[in-house]
Amino acid sequence: MNPFKAPARHGIRTCGSAVCAGVVVLAWSAAAALTAKHAPPVDPAEAFPGGEATSKASVDNTNAFSASSANMPFERELDFKIGNAVFRRFWVQAPSSTKTSDGLGPLYNARSCQGCHLKDGRGMPPKANWPDDDAVSMFLRLSIPPQNDEQKVLLAANKANTIPEPTYGGQLQNFAIPGLAIEGRMHIEYRDVAVTLAGGETVMLRSPTYSITDLGYGPLHPDTMLSPRVAPPMIGLGLLELVPEADILAGADPDDADGDGISGRPNRVWSLTDNKVALGRFGWKAGAPSLGQQAAEAFAGDIGMATTMVKKPSGDCTAAQTACLNAPNGAPPNVPGVEIGDDLFKLVRFYSANLAVPPRRDAEKPDVLQGRQLFHTSGCAACHRPSFKTGESAEEPHLSHQTIWPYSDLLLHDMGEGLADNRPEALATGREWRTAPLWGIGLTHVVSGHTQLLHDGRARNVTEAILWHGGEAQTARDAFAGLSKEDRDALVAFVNSL
Repeated sequence: MNPFKAPARHGIRTCGSAVCAGVVVLAWSAAAALTAKHAPPVDPAEAFPGGEATSKASVDNTNAFSASSANMPFERELDFKIGNAVFRRFWVQAPSSTKTSDGLGPLYNARSCQGCHLKDGRGMPPKANWPDDDAVSMFLRLSIPPQNDEQKVLLAANKANTIPEPTYGGQLQNFAIPGLAIEGRMHIEYRDVAVTLAGGETVMLRSPTYSITDLGYGPLHPDTMLSPRVAPPMIGLGLLELVPEADILAGADPDDADGDGISGRPNRVWSLTDNKVALGRFGWKAGAPSLGQQAAEAFAGDIGMATTMVKKPSGDCTAAQTACLNAPNGAPPNVPGVEIGDDLFKLVRFYSANLAVPPRRDAEKPDVLQGRQLFHTSGCAACHRPSFKTGESAEEPHLSHQTIWPYSDLLLHDMGEGLADNRPEALATGREWRTAPLWGIGLTHVVSGHTQLLHDGRARNVTEAILWHGGEAQTARDAFAGLSKEDRDALVAFVNSL
């Protein structure tokens, strides 16, 4: 049995999601269901979630996620700083006198990497519906079911994660260079859902519905699937890339062979560098196999900038958007199809790989220690696996052989109907999401100025995020809901200490 998976529990009434007709049904007894299982002994190393790479910078300001790996060699500091400058760069429309900065769009979601990952932190939904609040740290992914045998073969061979919407491509772009129409605007409507917890406390969840207004290029395909995504925080990505594949797969139990209700599965996606199927690690559904590919696809899809890995100088433009395809791009004549050269791209990737994880805070406080115990006995650690040890990297030896504490198993889990986007991505179903790492989550308000969580920011705090858990996480979610308020507060305090 996987030591990070919680034992099976019974006697819980569920309805396939966190809510039933607007009110949670609680038939769970905290006293009966919390077994004699205890959390593992506290490891002093957990105070340093990134191992020796853990940040030594202050955690009391908005730059808490922007420090470099503490053990990074001094001679790499310049690479990190130049990578940071490229990450922050505002790209401009081509042609421009600033040849190293042109090539934006023609359709795009942001003008810089930092436009989505402000202060290297977490994105959020717009405070009001567009166009009044043109937030750029959240967008809509678009796809359709396969329409022919060729598309079915692509998906079956894992050579494509999705089939893009034929007119609008893989995601909705709400900005455009002058002279072009934007693709449209995301519209969100929230419905309040009351959840009553043990002791009588009521929490009001926000249940969102997504649609698109002001379509600029005609109607969407009738079978279009939408998936909202906020930008995740950037910390610790280089460490996650070095977790050995075998260690991740050791936690998988796709058929729930041990009968504990947890069925973590790996995603399998196409590696553009290795030209073969690889383990998915990055993104909300583990849709990218490497940090470099994640960055290259974001440059193309979010900013409309082409790299050697993803040669799309017109970004996400489709054959139906001829004005977009005919617009000038920033690729130089000697390197057609590439707007960001390999040297700059490698520096951005290095910067992204070395954004350090902050140290733990308040780890020895009594309520945090109490919450740690409850985190394990409630079953949260079954998916939010506490630790891994990184493997070997010749390019970044300082990130090698580090014991890290991301609190994620990096696997896909069925999270229930309440969180389902009903949009498959590679092997991930419309109900599955990769377990989100929890490290640094308690500093979201410091870095990003908010506490909104989950893939679409619907949860306004940790409590709401837990209460949205369903599917494989239903037992742990009901365990949390059945705790006393003191115990719930302690568990939240523990999560916020990570």
